[in-house]
Amino acid sequence: AASFKHVSPAGAAIGAVPLSDALRKMYWIDEKIELSPLAVAYARARGTDRMSSFGDWIALSDTCDVPTALLIEHEVSDGIIAPGFEAEALEVLKRKRKGGYNIVRIDADYIPEEIERKQVFGVTFEQGRNEVRVDESMLQNLAAGTNLPKTAVRDLLISLITLKYTQSNSVCYVKDGQTIGVGAGQQSRIHCTRLAGDKADVWHLRQHPKVLTLPLRADLGRPNTDNAIDVYLSRTPEDVLGGDVWQDFFTACPDPLTDEERKVYLAGLDGVSLGSDAFFPFADNVERAARSGVRFIAQPGGAIRDEQVIASANRFGIAMCFTGVRLFHH
Repeated sequence: AASFKHVSPAGAAIGAVPLSDALRKMYWIDEKIELSPLAVAYARARGTDRMSSFGDWIALSDTCDVPTALLIEHEVSDGIIAPGFEAEALEVLKRKRKGGYNIVRIDADYIPEEIERKQVFGVTFEQGRNEVRVDESMLQNLAAGTNLPKTAVRDLLISLITLKYTQSNSVCYVKDGQTIGVGAGQQSRIHCTRLAGDKADVWHLRQHPKVLTLPLRADLGRPNTDNAIDVYLSRTPEDVLGGDVWQDFFTACPDPLTDEERKVYLAGLDGVSLGSDAFFPFADNVERAARSGVRFIAQPGGAIRDEQVIASANRFGIAMCFTGVRLFHH
C-alpha cells in the first residue's frame, strides 16, 4: 500500500510485520480490531508521515478488503486506486465525503506508452518511461559491510520501489516493512537525507511513552490531534504548551519531552535501511543516516568520492550496496 500526496508517496509499506501495541496506539487502531495484511500495509503507509498524508490518494496493490476500507473510512483522504474492491468494502468507501469520494479501479493489463511527454511553455520534453524492475539483483554489489539479512533486503527493496515513484532528489528510510521517512524533491542529496532522517526520528519519538499517554482532548479531531503531537515534538513545544494555549489541545498541561529524553529514546532506533535515488557525493550523508539508526544502504554508486563514502559506511558498521541504477523521477 502507498499513501500519495501531490506527486510523491508520503509513505509505503507491506503488511508482513504485525503492528506492535505502540504502533496501534500511534495509528489510533483499537487493539480489538482485526487487521488483514492489506490493512496493516495501509496503516503503516499512512502512519509514516501522518502530517503529510491528510487528503492523500491511496494506492493498493491488492483488492481492497473490508478491514482496509474500515480503516480508510475514518481517515481524511481524497481518493483510492486499487485493482478491485470487495462488495462490502466498496459500500463502506461510497459513504465517504457524502458519496463524493474518488474510487478508481485500475486496469492491471494496461500498458502505457514507452515515451512520456510533457509540454512546458510550448516546449515538449520527451523521455523513456522508467520500466526498470526493482529486485534482489540490484543488491548484489556489496561495497561496504559483509552481509544483508533478509529483513534488510526486504526493506531496501521497499525503499527503492518508493524512490522509483518519488520526485527527485529523494532518499527513503525503511524499517519493518514500512517507510519511516521520505525526503523528496530537494535540491541537494544531504537535504534529502536530513529531511527523511528528521521524519524517521519523529516517527520513532511518536512511540515514546510520554507521547502515547498525552492527555489529548477527545474533541480535537484527527488532523488537529496530529498537529498537536507534531508541535509537541518540535523544537517549539511552547506553541501548544505555553500560557493557557495548552487548554486548546490537552485536558491537563503535559510535561515537555526533554533533550535528554529525546537522545536516550532515539538511541533505540536501529536496524533501519536507506535507499537513495542517486549516488552519495559526500560522506556526510552516511554520517547523518547513522544518527537515525541506519545499518543498511542501497545507492547507485559512481561518485568521485565513492571511497570516502565506503570508508564512512565501514566506520559506522553500515552495509552498503551499489545498485548501479539511478531512480530519478521528474
